[in-house]
Amino acid sequence: MTITTALLLFLAGLFSGMINAIAGGGTFLTFGAMTLAGVPPISANATSSIVQFPGYITSALAYWSEIRREWKAVAVLSAISLFGSLGGALWLLSLSNPAFSSLVPWLLIAATALFAAGPYLKPRASGEHPPNSLRGNALQFVTSIYGGFFGAGMGVMMLASLSLATGGDYHRLNAIKNGLSIVIAAVAILVFTAGGAISWKHGLVMLPGAGLGGWMGVWFARRVPQGVLRWLVIAIGLFLAGYYFVRG
Repeated sequence: MTITTALLLFLAGLFSGMINAIAGGGTFLTFGAMTLAGVPPISANATSSIVQFPGYITSALAYWSEIRREWKAVAVLSAISLFGSLGGALWLLSLSNPAFSSLVPWLLIAATALFAAGPYLKPRASGEHPPNSLRGNALQFVTSIYGGFFGAGMGVMMLASLSLATGGDYHRLNAIKNGLSIVIAAVAILVFTAGGAISWKHGLVMLPGAGLGGWMGVWFARRVPQGVLRWLVIAIGLFLAGYYFVRG
């Protein structure tokens, strides 16, 4: 790995952490930077799970009191997420890199569109219902399959599915989402590690940047309009989709 490549990956991790702290969508940067550095797409997708994982933990800790109040529902949804993520991750490893590459631009477009629609998918405050209803369980299973297969846009998708299954304010649902994200990512990481899909040298270069970026993102969140960051993420997602369409 050249110094230039290492710097590119570190900066991708840094800005990924910042964007995740402010608006979400940092996976676009880590996945794109690794593929541009020559990492096969399946390995780049798998390694992105490692880079994003610490942020899921810190976000869940910040919402620990809310998660603890919903622990029974979160336990049920976690079990469902475990099996869904396992299926999605195994599905990814069953594909060849050319087969996955053909899906990447479509996945990026779908994830970008979902990210762009995020503000309109935020749940309205209403009466609270158990999030682990029959509909909630089914939606979470589908979401966790997607999360295990391709993590970009998973958080927005989960907020949307939870909003359909239950009520309450945004922070209640965001807390549940953060807790379930840990389960989905942890299962995917274990499967990807066992399958030899993680590029550890690239991931270890990005991890310090992602950690620093998450801390810096709090500072920028108070000074940079979130709308600007959202449009930046959308532009990156569309650029990468176009790049993979051309690259084939």
